[in-house]
Amino acid sequence: MNAKELLLVLREIKDVSFSSVDKNTNPKCRIIDVMLVEDEKLYFLTARGKDFYKELMANNKVAVTALTENFESIRLEGKANKVGDNKYYLDKIFECNPVMNEVYPGDSRDILDVFCIDKGIIEYFDLSKHPIYRETFSFGGEKIKDKGYFINETCINCKKCFNLCPQSAIYELNGIMNIKNENCLHCGLCYENCPVKAVERW
Repeated sequence: MNAKELLLVLREIKDVSFSSVDKNTNPKCRIIDVMLVEDEKLYFLTARGKDFYKELMANNKVAVTALTENFESIRLEGKANKVGDNKYYLDKIFECNPVMNEVYPGDSRDILDVFCIDKGIIEYFDLSKHPIYRETFSFGGEKIKDKGYFINETCINCKKCFNLCPQSAIYELNGIMNIKNENCLHCGLCYENCPVKAVERW
């Protein structure tokens, strides 16, 4: 998988969860349609009279979450900006999503503004496998920040973390334990139980 493929999966699912914050920094979550994906850019729309629109205009950071029928989780974090040519993208979205003509018939579509997420981080998490598998990608030039846990050189090789890990994501290398980040649940069990505090959070 890569960022482009995961964006297309979001388009296939279409009805996904969008999270934003209101003016009082209260979290808000609603189902929004992914209307278009092209050139590693995700497009959606909302009406100017909606609270969602006001939230986006005040703070354009959003989190998008979806789950496939195979229990694969996809999470995207990025910034949503209004497109420059609203009519062009609005017409294209209505062409690609003809049901929208029933929701906003005729000129009533003019109340809608199109937003684009063209830069962000997208994470794939497959809970159906053992061990679980996760991978993080970036698109639009966004930088990936390390997350989860790692084991430093003060490890005494007691193997307590190895025995505790629910996903067998810990292995030995050169006398110290290491974590396979792609199989890590980020549960923190190793972190809480290391006798010498050799497990650190990124």
